Amino acid sequence: NIKTCLPDRKQLKTENNYTMLSIAWWMGMITLMTCSITMTQALAEESESVPHKMEQVQDVSAQPPKAQPPQWHYGGFVDLGYSHDFNFPDNHLFRNRATTPRVNELELNMGGAYIRKSASVQSRWGAELLGQGGQDSKDFGFGTNLPRVSGSDVWRHFGRANLSYLAPVGNGLTVQAGLFNSFIGYESLYAKDNFNYTRSWMADYSPYLMFGANAVYPINDRWTGAVFVINEYFHLQNANDLPSYGAQATYKPDRSWTIKETIYYGPDQSNTSLEFWRFFSDTIVEWKGKGVTIAGQYQMGTQKNASVPSNPRLIYMGAALHTRWQFTRPWFVALRPELYSDPNGLITGFDQFVWAVTATSEYRLPYEWTNSIFRIEYRHDNSTGSGGGFFKGGQNTLTPSQNLLIFSVIWTFDSH
Repeated sequence: NIKTCLPDRKQLKTENNYTMLSIAWWMGMITLMTCSITMTQALAEESESVPHKMEQVQDVSAQPPKAQPPQWHYGGFVDLGYSHDFNFPDNHLFRNRATTPRVNELELNMGGAYIRKSASVQSRWGAELLGQGGQDSKDFGFGTNLPRVSGSDVWRHFGRANLSYLAPVGNGLTVQAGLFNSFIGYESLYAKDNFNYTRSWMADYSPYLMFGANAVYPINDRWTGAVFVINEYFHLQNANDLPSYGAQATYKPDRSWTIKETIYYGPDQSNTSLEFWRFFSDTIVEWKGKGVTIAGQYQMGTQKNASVPSNPRLIYMGAALHTRWQFTRPWFVALRPELYSDPNGLITGFDQFVWAVTATSEYRLPYEWTNSIFRIEYRHDNSTGSGGGFFKGGQNTLTPSQNLLIFSVIWTFDSH
């Protein structure tokens, strides 16, 4: 019985006071660290590009012509992790999490193989197919307390399955259909593509993948627009049979700054009346310097609850600051403070307010087609509210805070 495991009201009040003081302290430290990183950027080496975000522009005018790479390429990855939880829960669970859900065990969190062809002016058709397995592939695409699509235990093993076409319209209109990477969020389902090993609360409770169709059009060098039609917020949930809709605008004022705004609007309850549709916004502002990346992210979602007679409006929101610094060529450090509020338990299943800080040290060892990534990470989470908390001890009672020390090894290869 969860209620019997919760702290009393006086304890919650004390924890809330402590939480607010802790948040203020952490945000002050974050501000000082951000200023320090920015001031030292000129001393850092040029950062390696991050696969899941904006491509760097290279000056090739002085370089000799190179042979065109093969249109098709393939690859794979293996992700092993061990999360040491100092609460020592008997059930070995990181409560309320879809990715890295097991603690105090060595786990294959993700493994996958893919084949890909990008659409281009020379060859306008593109395709992606990615198969996957591991702990992170088990619960990432489902909504809390919502029906699942038929065959979801099979579909969760696909990370990509789509076709695309680059139409000769204006600056080039790319149309894509199938299972594709989500337009929402800053972090990827795959730890290899992220600054930190574990993902933020916002990432785990927004879609990593989307199923449907999308169209992307570069208006000019600064503006890009996109629209998408998908089955639901989470691609493996099945609350109803109506589609959902979304749009994204990307603005790059210069080579350092990128601003993205993504809007989602659709039904995620069995009652599909328009008044019960969910509205969701994801805002990202990213700055890239020499060896330094800083990105702020804010999400907000709201919908009326159709299952309660008074139909109260529910709201959830989150914020995070993603930072990464490459201080020598193979070494990186990353810091991510974050907040997540779900006062009605709409998304996480329990009414709670969470704040967390994650710090990661990373060493990369490239060799020909392969890349080995070694990470050590410390993570502190604090969850308050009548449904908040993390498992602790032999009885799996709930406690407001959790400390994790995480070790991971990721191996990747790609034929390009």
